[in-house]
Amino acid sequence: MTEHEYLIALSTFTSFGPVRTRLLLSFFKNASKVWKANESELTEIGLGKGLTEKFIEHRNKFDTDEYFNKLKKLEVNPITIFGDDYPENLKEIADAPYVLYVKGKLKISDSRAVAIIGSRLMTSYGREIARKFASGLSDYGITIVSGLALGVDAEAQRSALSAGGRTIAVLASGLDIITPSTNRALAMELIKDSGAIVSEYPLGHIPFPSDFTVRNRLISGLSKAVLVVEGRIKSGTFHTVNAAASQGRPVFAVPGPITSPTSEGTNYLIQNGAKLTTSIRDILEELNMEVMVDREKVEKVMPGGKVEAKILKFMEREPLHLDEIVRTSGLTTAEVSARLTIMEMKGMVKNVGNGIYRKC
Repeated sequence: MTEHEYLIALSTFTSFGPVRTRLLLSFFKNASKVWKANESELTEIGLGKGLTEKFIEHRNKFDTDEYFNKLKKLEVNPITIFGDDYPENLKEIADAPYVLYVKGKLKISDSRAVAIIGSRLMTSYGREIARKFASGLSDYGITIVSGLALGVDAEAQRSALSAGGRTIAVLASGLDIITPSTNRALAMELIKDSGAIVSEYPLGHIPFPSDFTVRNRLISGLSKAVLVVEGRIKSGTFHTVNAAASQGRPVFAVPGPITSPTSEGTNYLIQNGAKLTTSIRDILEELNMEVMVDREKVEKVMPGGKVEAKILKFMEREPLHLDEIVRTSGLTTAEVSARLTIMEMKGMVKNVGNGIYRKC
């Protein structure tokens, strides 16, 4: 087995969380030595006798070939924190999992992600707001992260897909056990549409109630910010909010009717420092996120060329007004305007207002 495979095997023993795994790797230097350690070596660094015996029993019963074959059959890709394909945002948190199981696709652009969370007992108001923000943020090339839960989570992820956007669902179970089962079709749909479902838990893991609280730190960890649509004060939503606060992620909250129990949480958050949010622009401006689309897709439809190179050269020193580009380039206003629109979609230039464009 490779070091990569030993670390994945180690992740199947769920009693070793990120903190214990860090301790073990620090002491033994690599995952293969941790996996092969005897009882005395494990107790030497402070693991209790009961935990040590439990690990050794798990190791002795674990069928490596069977597990890796099952991962391959289910098209589940385990990635480690040491790999280049590990999510950039998640690497930043203190208790990031050493192994993340992925079904579907993760992209570099997923670093531009916002988590949308809220009540399972969603109201019609909550549904409308979840749809508005999920589809609106998707239009700006922002990935929507949530927990696939009933209510606001699932509604936000459905809306992202309907808008042609990307979404990532974070589960508290192994990826062969979709929870809740009623949203299995949604999970399959987002995988099909180039999104992903992810989990730090190994195949076969059936979630305990406490696993959902642990999972919530990954929802905020994968995101640049968290948006709360609806939720009670004492709910799982607040576990994600607390995780976001400890990770230094901004928390946005949409105000709701003071007569609605499901809005008590968002109104409370606003009173206590969350950013009052009534439009997509509130989030984009706070996070300094500009319009971005998949450049590869745009370039396939609208290939660049000498015209774009010519326009960019004019902008090397300073921003220019559209009329100035027309005069300098010798092109018509219609030609320059159309090409600047395409270049802005590609992320090559930005309209800073009043017809003035700058090079990105």
